[in-house]
This record gives sequence, structure tokens and C-alpha cells, in this order.
Amino acid sequence: MKIAISGKGGVGKTTLSALLSIAFSRSGMKVMAIDADPDANLATALGFPPSIAITPLVELKKLIAERVGAAPGQETVYFKLNPRVDDIPDRFSVQKDGIKLMVMGSVRAGKGCACPENAMVKQLVAHLLVQRDEVLIMDMEAGIEHLGRGTSQFVDYLLVVVEPGILSFQTFHRIKQLAADLRIRRIGVIANRVRSDADRARIESETGRPPLACLPYDESLRDYTGGPVASSIDTEIDKLIKSLEKELLNG
Repeated sequence: MKIAISGKGGVGKTTLSALLSIAFSRSGMKVMAIDADPDANLATALGFPPSIAITPLVELKKLIAERVGAAPGQETVYFKLNPRVDDIPDRFSVQKDGIKLMVMGSVRAGKGCACPENAMVKQLVAHLLVQRDEVLIMDMEAGIEHLGRGTSQFVDYLLVVVEPGILSFQTFHRIKQLAADLRIRRIGVIANRVRSDADRARIESETGRPPLACLPYDESLRDYTGGPVASSIDTEIDKLIKSLEKELLNG
């Protein structure tokens, strides 16, 4: 199962990524968690200790130069668009409690696809989506630019975390359009920080679809670092996983 998680900054997508990764791992599945948000916090949310050094992929300058044929930051139009990446997930991920974690890092602003480090990231994402057999959880930024037209169809679900607020709704509709452009078939809404039935109803009305999960407002999630959560949250995550599995089995 390949899941990309997006939403407005600060809406709780990293926490959801961690909760899902931990839940899948506890059920006995192999999990690869990818932090594709430039403001990388997934390691903390998964409970990795600060002593574990995690180097973002885009900062592996020697490796990128070797595989792509051009060093990061080098102004050139000549480099490989399909470098070898099959060994990277196992060599450059860190592991805890059955979860492997990789951090992508931030690609140079304004360069789009035309830089060696982005070529490396795109090829790695394609490999993770197509060739690997783990459950893949990708914590995206507000956009979904790490996904390309050649690989987006392998995303089983794009989950958009939405809270009851106009800015979150606006971001949802932008992501929905990007997903449509990339022909991502399954888009689900995760309602977060829900305080009442009215909040849930508003999210459903504004997004045009019932939430796959409805996470109640809980102070303990504000500083979540991989520990136990309230039973109501556990219940919603369990329901979400069962719903995703059922829909996937039904095609």
C-alpha cells in the first residue's frame, strides 16, 4: 500500500503519517516512512532520538554527483534523469520499531526538475512506489511536487488532512486539482482537530466528501513523539486502515 499524505502546513499531516506508520508496523507489516516535507519533523513524531543522525537525500552531494553525473548546485543541462537508486533506501534509511525512515530534504527553490538533486529525488520516489514491497507512507508538503506524471498512478491513496478552517479548505482544493492533473485516482479526507459534530459536518460540506477518519482535538497530539494515544484516536486510525484495505481489495 502506497500512501501520500498532504495538507496545509501545521494541519497535522506529520502526526497522521507517524500514527499510520506505527499502526501498520504494529500489525506486522514492513513500513517505509518518507519525510518529503522541507520542514522535516517526521523523525521526531516517530520517536527517533535526537542522537540518531539522519542526512537528507539532497545533501548527499557525493552520491548525487556519482549517480546523476552532476553535483548539486552545478549549473548544467547535462545529467542523468534515471540514476541508479535501488540501493539507497536500505543504505540511507534509519530504523526503529520496524519502521524505516528516509528524509528527502528541500530541493533548490525555483529550479523545478532541472537540477541533479531533484532528478535523484524523482527517481527514488518512482523506485519506492513501483519496486519496493513495504507499506509506504509519504509525508508531503502542501503541494505534491515530489510525485511525477510517470509515477503518480502508483499512489494507492492521497490522504489530505483537513481541519475546520477556510485556509485548510483552500489548500485542500489546490491539492485536489494537482491530484486530478496527475490522475491520482483515490483522494481521501482526514478530518483533524474536530471538536464537534458541526466541525465534522463543515469539513464534509466544504470538501464534498465524508472523512475517512475523524480525529478529535487532543492536546497530547500537539507534541506527539510516537507514544500511546487516546483510545478514540486509536479507534479512528484502526478504522482508517481497515477502510483503506477494503477499498484497495475492491479495486
